[in-house]
Amino acid sequence: MNESDKRLAALAAVAEVRPGMIVGLGTGSTAAFAIAALGEQVRAGLQIQTVATSLATEASAREAGIPLIEMPARIDLTIDGADEIDAALNAIKGAGGAMLREKVVAAASERMIVIADGSKRVAAIGAAKIPVEILPFAQAFVAARLAELGGAPIPRAGFVSDQGNPILDCRFPADIDHATLAAAIDAIPGALGQGLFLTEVDAAYIATDGVVTRLERGDASA
Repeated sequence: MNESDKRLAALAAVAEVRPGMIVGLGTGSTAAFAIAALGEQVRAGLQIQTVATSLATEASAREAGIPLIEMPARIDLTIDGADEIDAALNAIKGAGGAMLREKVVAAASERMIVIADGSKRVAAIGAAKIPVEILPFAQAFVAARLAELGGAPIPRAGFVSDQGNPILDCRFPADIDHATLAAAIDAIPGALGQGLFLTEVDAAYIATDGVVTRLERGDASA
């Protein structure tokens, strides 16, 4: 992982922020660079409102002096990281355990941008574990259903989400159909959210060795 590349990708995405926007702030080490950059712009006079995808991000935004609001019905732009992303803008998120809030924010967003260093770009997603946040009451039931889907679920030790829920990390077969899998997980009672982001991402800025590449959904060149 290259910290300089993370920063470059974050700065490229922050350049899309306009005065008056409601901006979703992602969670993780790459999103932290976007928060820092936005903080500088806010201190210089940029007028925006933001929504945090985690308590950690909320604390970082407050420290940077960025105005925060409660989750609205609509968000203009969200900037977030990813654990894996491919050329079709399919992504896996949730290593930090915030994917449930991140998915809500992404769904409300007119535009979602993923920022990443080159290590996160893959030919096809699926090597990373897919996290599933679950209702504590239903843990054994959901784990059994995920195992039936081929997921080999493992509870994330010593971790609960900002909502107080456990997470099961699942490693599925590489050749699984992720759209079908996402629908199957979403249909399990007690499974509150999973880390497959297959339709939410509109664009990505990926920096490798100091060079930023932009991928845009629907762009044939991607």
